[in-house]
Amino acid sequence: MATQDFILRDGVVGSRLIRFGLTNVALRILIVPDKFKGSLTAHQAAAAIARGWRKARPKDFLDLLPMSDGGDGFGEVLSGLLAAKQRSVRTLDAARHPVQCVWWWQAKTRTAIIESAKVNGLAMLAVEGLHPFQLDTFGLGKILRAAEKAGAKKCVIGIGGSATNDGGFGLARALGWKFFGKSGQRLEEWWQLSELTKITAPRACLKPRLLVAVDVRNPLLGPSGCSRIYGPQKGLRPNDFPLAEKSLARMAAVLKEQHGLGDRDLPGAGAAGGLGFGLQAFAKAEIVSGFDLFASYAHLERRIRAADAVITGEGAMDEQTRMGKGVGQIARCCARLGVPCLGLAGSIHPLVTQSKLFAPARALTEIADLPRAKSEAASCLEQLSGEMARVWAAN
Repeated sequence: MATQDFILRDGVVGSRLIRFGLTNVALRILIVPDKFKGSLTAHQAAAAIARGWRKARPKDFLDLLPMSDGGDGFGEVLSGLLAAKQRSVRTLDAARHPVQCVWWWQAKTRTAIIESAKVNGLAMLAVEGLHPFQLDTFGLGKILRAAEKAGAKKCVIGIGGSATNDGGFGLARALGWKFFGKSGQRLEEWWQLSELTKITAPRACLKPRLLVAVDVRNPLLGPSGCSRIYGPQKGLRPNDFPLAEKSLARMAAVLKEQHGLGDRDLPGAGAAGGLGFGLQAFAKAEIVSGFDLFASYAHLERRIRAADAVITGEGAMDEQTRMGKGVGQIARCCARLGVPCLGLAGSIHPLVTQSKLFAPARALTEIADLPRAKSEAASCLEQLSGEMARVWAAN
């Protein structure tokens, strides 16, 4: 068997196996999937892939690295990377119903990890079918105050998977910002912001440094803003767009005029129903790429360089994957470093197959109909992983 030695950037010696005759050679496989939304968390997906691969190739070394670029599962993934401990706090969900929510604490660095979907996500709502005009981000502000009280120096927040479209209005109110209408009345619903005339700041600003992980680059307003692009997924109808846009535009304008804060055109401002804007404007947060944040904490490039192959996956590989979102970035990184990247998904769009990002990519729908692929995703993923291990290593 021919091998080619190489040196990792940190000086660690590894080997890149030339791909022929690999059937009896132990390989180092990096397994780095995202969630299979609605079916498996990233951790569950990684475990299923590992089970299947191990059955087919028991001698291989498997490095499991569940990933998240800021959406559902962000807290679990990042807390694992930082060895942070889980905490909980009593707060409000997006419909302002009392709820116990988890967050994570890394005591050594005094870092809080917060997943906004754990408080204002669709899955947290006790009542279904509520209109986005009835929902806000107030509960997230309560968690930030709890982290501050615990002594946090830094809060890392993943904001994907939200049910809200309030531009961070509820968050701001929880932090002590006050909003007033034309008659001097206090505004307490974000759809009332079209009547906004005055905003007052809290006496005490939030102390921790905030890093906000986003997986989209949309601005707050306009054709590619949060209301028109993501609002329909949350229940906004086309006839709701004018009021939603007017309300958020008015809040951004008054805040800029009276306090010099907020950038409505900032890439990521429209993430999570405008929560990116709200955190940047009302809490002076820095918006960062969720994938880059994950890659940094996970030492991703070093782990890819050390691998003979990488397996990634997600529920649906689609146009966003091809454009480099989430697992698409994993594939691009592998291509740059010359490491084969294998893809597994619930379903795969033809454009992804044509792009040749993965070598190869396979879908659960190849071995099961869609209902079974969703309801029995773990066993299907395990089976497909085993098949891929046998076929790929033999080629």
